[in-house]
Amino acid sequence: MSVHVRVIFKFPDMNSPHIFLLTERKGMNLTAKKLLVSAALFVFAAGFAACSSQLAESLPAERPDSGPMNTGDTEVDAALKFIDKAPESPTAYNQLAVLYMRRARQTGDFSFTTRAETAIDRALAVAPADASARKLKASLHLSFHRFKEAGELATQLLKEFPDDAFLYGILADSNMELGEYANAVQATQKMVDLRPNTASYARVAQVRTLHGDHEGALNIMTQAAKSADPKETETQSWCLVQLGDERWKNGEYDQAAKLYDEALNIYPGYFLALASKGRLLAGQNDLDGAEKFLTDAQNRLPASDTIVNLGHVYELRGDTEKAKRQYELLEVAEQKLGAAGDQRKLALFWADSDVKLQEALAIAQSEYTNRKDIYTADVLAWCLYKNGNAAEAKKKIAEAMRLKTKDARISYHAGMIEKALGNNKEASRLIDEALKLNPAFDLIQANVARKTLEEMRKNIKG
Repeated sequence: MSVHVRVIFKFPDMNSPHIFLLTERKGMNLTAKKLLVSAALFVFAAGFAACSSQLAESLPAERPDSGPMNTGDTEVDAALKFIDKAPESPTAYNQLAVLYMRRARQTGDFSFTTRAETAIDRALAVAPADASARKLKASLHLSFHRFKEAGELATQLLKEFPDDAFLYGILADSNMELGEYANAVQATQKMVDLRPNTASYARVAQVRTLHGDHEGALNIMTQAAKSADPKETETQSWCLVQLGDERWKNGEYDQAAKLYDEALNIYPGYFLALASKGRLLAGQNDLDGAEKFLTDAQNRLPASDTIVNLGHVYELRGDTEKAKRQYELLEVAEQKLGAAGDQRKLALFWADSDVKLQEALAIAQSEYTNRKDIYTADVLAWCLYKNGNAAEAKKKIAEAMRLKTKDARISYHAGMIEKALGNNKEASRLIDEALKLNPAFDLIQANVARKTLEEMRKNIKG
C-alpha cells in the first residue's frame, strides 16, 4: 500500500505551481545516510545522497595495496581485513570506498575522497561490470568536479537500473552544477518519487532555494532533518546547518544561530556549523566570538570561505599582517587543490580585492566553459565588471539572475554593474535589495554596498 503526499513548489513568476509528488510506502524506512561528495568545502547545498546508505548496506570491504592494516579506525580496519580475505571481491573495495566517503564527509578531509576513488578503481579492475562500483564512481566524479562525466555515467547506468534513486540524485547534482536546471528538477522529481528520504528532500530544498522559494525550502529541509536516522548525528547536523544557512541568507540571524547551536550540540566540533556560526557572529560585529569559531573551523578544515572570513575578521580589526597571511593561505589552498577545489572562490576573492584581475577573469572564464550554473555566471560577471567590461558583465549577471534566486551577493553585483553603466536608479534598487535581504552577506563587500548606496542617494538629492 502506498500513501501519496503532495509537496507544492511554486516557482516565482509562474502561474501554476510545480508539484513534487512523494510516494511513501507504508512502513518505508526513511532513514538515510547522506553522501556528501565534495572536496573539503563542497557539501553540495542540497546534500549529496543520503541514499549512499542503501548502497553501503549491500557492500562489503577492500584493501589497497598501500593501506596499513591498523589505521586506528575500527571500521576501516575491519574493511581492510575483509579485503585480505577476499582480495578479488569488488564488494570489498566498494565497502572501503563508502567508509572513506563517509570520513570525507565527516571531516572534510579530501584525501579520504582520493582514497575512495583508488578503492573503486581497484573494484572496477577486478570486476569492470560491477554495478555498485560504477554507481560509486559516478558519485565520485562529482567530488572531483567532473560534473559532465558524472551525469553521463549516471544516465548510462539508469538504462540498466531505471528505478535507482541514488542515480537520479547524481543526475540532479550534476545538472545543477552544470546549470541545466530544468533537467535537475526532473531528476529531483524522479528521485523523490522513488525514494522520499533525507537525500531527496534535501535536493527538493535546493531546487526551491535556487528558484527563490525560501519558505518552501525551509519546509522541505525541515522534513529532511526529521527523516534522518537519529543515529546519524552528522547527517542531522548537516541538515540543521543547511537550514541555518537558508535562514542566514535571508537575514534571519537569530533563527540561524539557534540552528547552528543545535547542530553543534548534536555533533560537537562539526566544521560546517563552526564556520557558519563564525560568519554569523562576524556579521553581527562580535569579532572575538567570530575569531574563536572560525579558527576552530579552520583548524579542522581550511576551507576557502572559512579562510577568507577569518581574514576579513582580522582586517576589520586592523590586523593587516594576520589578514594577509590568511589571504595567502587561500591562494595556496586553492592552487594546491586545483581542479578538485573551487577555483571560483579564488577568482571572486581577487576580484573583490582588486588584485590579479586578469588572472581572476581567466579562471572565471575557464570555469564558465565547463559549468554554466548561476554562481559561476555571477563570478564571471563580477570579474568582467572589475576588468572594465560592464556591458558583457551585464549579460552574464542576467544569467546569474535567471532563476530569481534570492541571493544578496548576486543582487549587489548586479547593482554595481548597473552603476558602471550609468543606470543609477536600477543600481540603487538592486543594492538596496541586497542589503535588505542579508545586510551581512559579506564582511567587506556589504560595507562597500552601503557606502555606494549612500553616495548614490546623496548624488540624486544633490
